[in-house]
Amino acid sequence: MKKNETNLTILNVFFVVSLVISNVVTGKLIYTGISLFKGTVVTLPGAGVCYAITFLVTDVIGELWGKKQADKTVAMGLIGQVFATILIIMTQFLPAADKEMQAAYEKILGQNWIFVIASLSGYLCSQLWDVWIFHKIRDRMIAKKGSNHCRWIWNNASTMTSQIIDTVVFISIAFGLGFGWFFKKEMHVVLLSMLIGQYIFKFILACLDTPFFYLLTHQKND
Repeated sequence: MKKNETNLTILNVFFVVSLVISNVVTGKLIYTGISLFKGTVVTLPGAGVCYAITFLVTDVIGELWGKKQADKTVAMGLIGQVFATILIIMTQFLPAADKEMQAAYEKILGQNWIFVIASLSGYLCSQLWDVWIFHKIRDRMIAKKGSNHCRWIWNNASTMTSQIIDTVVFISIAFGLGFGWFFKKEMHVVLLSMLIGQYIFKFILACLDTPFFYLLTHQKND
Protein backbone atom coordinates (compact mmCIF):
# COMPACT_ATOMS: atom_id res chain seq x y z
CA MET A 1 0.00 0.00 0.00
CA LYS A 2 1.30 3.42 -0.96
CA LYS A 3 1.77 5.91 1.85
CA ASN A 4 -0.45 8.76 0.67
CA GLU A 5 -3.38 10.84 1.91
CA THR A 6 -5.95 8.92 -0.15
CA ASN A 7 -5.03 5.57 1.39
CA LEU A 8 -4.88 7.08 4.87
CA THR A 9 -8.38 8.48 4.41
CA ILE A 10 -9.66 5.10 3.18
CA LEU A 11 -8.16 3.33 6.21
CA ASN A 12 -9.71 5.85 8.59
CA VAL A 13 -13.10 5.36 6.94
CA PHE A 14 -12.78 1.58 7.34
CA PHE A 15 -11.80 2.07 10.97
CA VAL A 16 -14.72 4.28 11.94
CA VAL A 17 -17.29 2.28 9.96
CA SER A 18 -16.08 -1.02 11.44
CA LEU A 19 -16.19 0.46 14.94
CA VAL A 20 -19.69 1.94 14.59
CA ILE A 21 -21.12 -1.18 12.93
CA SER A 22 -19.59 -3.39 15.61
CA ASN A 23 -21.72 -1.57 18.19
CA VAL A 24 -24.82 -1.97 16.02
CA VAL A 25 -24.44 -5.74 15.49
CA THR A 26 -23.06 -6.64 18.91
CA GLY A 27 -26.56 -7.55 20.10
CA LYS A 28 -26.54 -10.67 17.95
CA LEU A 29 -25.03 -13.58 19.86
CA ILE A 30 -23.39 -16.34 17.84
CA TYR A 31 -23.96 -19.89 19.08
CA THR A 32 -20.74 -21.91 18.96
CA GLY A 33 -21.86 -25.22 20.41
CA ILE A 34 -18.62 -25.26 22.44
CA SER A 35 -18.99 -25.95 26.15
CA LEU A 36 -16.64 -24.86 28.91
CA PHE A 37 -16.83 -25.40 32.66
CA LYS A 38 -19.86 -27.45 33.73
CA GLY A 39 -21.42 -27.41 30.27
CA THR A 40 -21.68 -23.62 29.91
CA VAL A 41 -22.05 -22.98 26.17
CA VAL A 42 -19.82 -20.25 24.75
CA THR A 43 -21.56 -17.49 22.80
CA LEU A 44 -19.81 -14.81 20.80
CA PRO A 45 -20.91 -11.24 20.03
CA GLY A 46 -21.76 -10.47 16.43
CA ALA A 47 -19.30 -7.58 16.61
CA GLY A 48 -16.28 -9.91 16.79
CA VAL A 49 -15.17 -9.70 13.15
CA CYS A 50 -16.05 -6.01 12.72
CA TYR A 51 -14.13 -4.99 15.81
CA ALA A 52 -11.10 -7.10 14.88
CA ILE A 53 -10.75 -5.01 11.71
CA THR A 54 -10.13 -1.89 13.80
CA PHE A 55 -6.96 -3.38 15.30
CA LEU A 56 -5.68 -4.35 11.86
CA VAL A 57 -6.29 -0.80 10.60
CA THR A 58 -4.47 0.94 13.47
CA ASP A 59 -1.55 -1.48 13.06
CA VAL A 60 -1.31 -0.69 9.35
CA ILE A 61 -1.54 3.06 9.98
CA GLY A 62 1.03 2.80 12.76
CA GLU A 63 3.43 0.84 10.55
CA LEU A 64 3.22 3.22 7.59
CA TRP A 65 2.31 6.61 9.09
CA GLY A 66 3.57 6.28 12.66
CA LYS A 67 2.23 6.34 16.21
CA LYS A 68 0.97 9.93 16.14
CA GLN A 69 -1.32 9.21 13.21
CA ALA A 70 -2.53 5.95 14.77
CA ASP A 71 -3.44 7.87 17.94
CA LYS A 72 -5.40 10.35 15.82
CA THR A 73 -7.33 7.46 14.26
CA VAL A 74 -8.23 6.15 17.72
CA ALA A 75 -9.44 9.64 18.70
CA MET A 76 -11.54 9.92 15.52
CA GLY A 77 -13.03 6.52 16.26
CA LEU A 78 -14.08 7.65 19.73
CA ILE A 79 -15.75 10.75 18.31
CA GLY A 80 -17.52 8.66 15.66
CA GLN A 81 -18.69 6.12 18.23
CA VAL A 82 -20.07 8.78 20.59
CA PHE A 83 -21.78 10.64 17.73
CA ALA A 84 -23.35 7.44 16.40
CA THR A 85 -24.65 6.60 19.89
CA ILE A 86 -26.20 10.08 20.22
CA LEU A 87 -27.94 9.72 16.83
CA ILE A 88 -29.29 6.27 17.70
CA ILE A 89 -30.66 7.45 21.05
CA MET A 90 -32.11 10.61 19.52
CA THR A 91 -33.91 8.59 16.84
CA GLN A 92 -35.19 6.16 19.46
CA PHE A 93 -37.10 8.94 21.24
CA LEU A 94 -38.64 10.50 18.13
CA PRO A 95 -42.42 9.90 17.74
CA ALA A 96 -43.03 6.48 16.16
CA ALA A 97 -45.60 5.91 13.39
CA ASP A 98 -45.62 2.15 14.01
CA LYS A 99 -45.47 0.65 17.52
CA GLU A 100 -44.16 -2.71 16.30
CA MET A 101 -41.34 -1.05 14.36
CA GLN A 102 -40.54 1.06 17.42
CA ALA A 103 -40.35 -2.07 19.58
CA ALA A 104 -38.07 -3.75 17.03
CA TYR A 105 -35.87 -0.65 16.88
CA GLU A 106 -35.51 -0.54 20.66
CA LYS A 107 -34.79 -4.27 20.83
CA ILE A 108 -32.05 -4.14 18.20
CA LEU A 109 -30.58 -0.66 18.61
CA GLY A 110 -31.77 0.43 22.04
CA GLN A 111 -28.79 1.70 24.01
CA ASN A 112 -28.25 0.37 27.53
CA TRP A 113 -26.09 2.93 29.34
CA ILE A 114 -23.97 0.27 31.05
CA PHE A 115 -23.16 -1.31 27.69
CA VAL A 116 -22.26 2.09 26.25
CA ILE A 117 -19.87 2.71 29.16
CA ALA A 118 -18.44 -0.81 28.85
CA SER A 119 -17.95 -0.43 25.11
CA LEU A 120 -16.27 2.97 25.32
CA SER A 121 -14.05 1.88 28.21
CA GLY A 122 -12.97 -1.31 26.46
CA TYR A 123 -12.35 0.61 23.25
CA LEU A 124 -10.17 3.30 24.81
CA CYS A 125 -8.13 0.95 27.00
CA SER A 126 -7.49 -1.65 24.30
CA GLN A 127 -6.86 0.71 21.37
CA LEU A 128 -4.50 2.99 23.28
CA TRP A 129 -2.59 -0.05 24.53
CA ASP A 130 -2.51 -1.52 21.01
CA VAL A 131 -0.89 1.59 19.54
CA TRP A 132 1.55 1.99 22.44
CA ILE A 133 2.78 -1.60 22.67
CA PHE A 134 2.89 -1.94 18.86
CA HIS A 135 5.41 0.88 18.60
CA LYS A 136 7.27 -0.09 21.76
CA ILE A 137 8.04 -3.56 20.37
CA ARG A 138 8.51 -2.30 16.81
CA ASP A 139 11.02 0.41 17.69
CA ARG A 140 13.04 -1.91 19.91
CA MET A 141 13.21 -4.73 17.36
CA ILE A 142 14.05 -2.46 14.44
CA ALA A 143 16.82 -0.86 16.49
CA LYS A 144 18.15 -4.34 17.25
CA LYS A 145 17.74 -6.01 13.85
CA GLY A 146 17.91 -2.98 11.55
CA SER A 147 14.79 -3.92 9.54
CA ASN A 148 11.04 -4.41 9.88
CA HIS A 149 10.96 -7.87 8.29
CA CYS A 150 9.68 -9.43 11.53
CA ARG A 151 6.68 -7.14 11.77
CA TRP A 152 4.38 -10.11 12.38
CA ILE A 153 5.76 -10.07 15.93
CA TRP A 154 4.57 -6.58 16.90
CA ASN A 155 1.41 -6.96 14.83
CA ASN A 156 0.34 -10.12 16.70
CA ALA A 157 1.71 -9.14 20.11
CA SER A 158 -0.12 -5.81 20.12
CA THR A 159 -3.44 -7.17 18.84
CA MET A 160 -3.48 -10.28 21.02
CA THR A 161 -2.73 -8.39 24.23
CA SER A 162 -5.15 -5.61 23.30
CA GLN A 163 -7.93 -8.12 22.84
CA ILE A 164 -7.33 -9.43 26.36
CA ILE A 165 -7.83 -5.91 27.71
CA ASP A 166 -10.93 -5.28 25.60
CA THR A 167 -12.52 -8.60 26.57
CA VAL A 168 -11.86 -8.24 30.30
CA VAL A 169 -12.91 -4.57 30.52
CA PHE A 170 -16.10 -4.93 28.46
CA ILE A 171 -17.37 -8.15 30.04
CA SER A 172 -16.44 -7.03 33.56
CA ILE A 173 -18.32 -3.74 33.26
CA ALA A 174 -21.27 -4.92 31.15
CA PHE A 175 -21.96 -8.26 32.77
CA GLY A 176 -19.91 -8.37 35.96
CA LEU A 177 -21.15 -4.99 37.20
CA GLY A 178 -24.10 -4.19 34.93
CA PHE A 179 -25.83 -7.54 35.41
CA GLY A 180 -24.34 -7.99 38.87
CA TRP A 181 -22.70 -11.32 37.97
CA PHE A 182 -19.67 -10.49 40.11
CA PHE A 183 -21.93 -10.72 43.14
CA LYS A 184 -23.67 -13.97 42.17
CA LYS A 185 -21.51 -17.01 42.85
CA GLU A 186 -23.45 -19.19 40.40
CA MET A 187 -22.66 -16.75 37.55
CA HIS A 188 -18.89 -16.77 38.04
CA VAL A 189 -18.53 -19.84 35.83
CA VAL A 190 -20.58 -18.16 33.10
CA LEU A 191 -18.38 -15.06 33.29
CA LEU A 192 -15.21 -17.13 33.08
CA SER A 193 -16.54 -19.12 30.13
CA MET A 194 -17.50 -15.90 28.37
CA LEU A 195 -14.07 -14.38 28.94
CA ILE A 196 -12.11 -17.42 27.78
CA GLY A 197 -14.41 -18.28 24.87
CA GLN A 198 -14.48 -14.77 23.45
CA TYR A 199 -10.74 -14.32 23.83
CA ILE A 200 -9.99 -17.58 22.00
CA PHE A 201 -12.16 -16.34 19.13
CA LYS A 202 -10.37 -12.98 19.08
CA PHE A 203 -6.97 -14.69 19.31
CA ILE A 204 -7.75 -16.73 16.18
CA LEU A 205 -8.86 -13.58 14.34
CA ALA A 206 -5.63 -11.86 15.35
CA CYS A 207 -3.64 -14.70 13.79
CA LEU A 208 -5.71 -14.59 10.62
CA ASP A 209 -5.13 -10.87 10.07
CA THR A 210 -1.34 -11.28 9.77
CA PRO A 211 -1.31 -11.96 5.99
CA PHE A 212 -3.50 -8.90 5.44
CA PHE A 213 -1.17 -6.80 7.60
CA TYR A 214 1.82 -7.87 5.48
CA LEU A 215 -0.08 -7.26 2.25
CA LEU A 216 -1.16 -3.76 3.28
CA THR A 217 2.22 -2.73 4.71
CA HIS A 218 4.33 -4.20 1.90
CA GLN A 219 6.85 -1.73 0.53
CA LYS A 220 9.21 -2.09 -2.43
CA ASN A 221 12.24 -2.27 -0.18
CA ASP A 222 10.83 -5.24 1.84
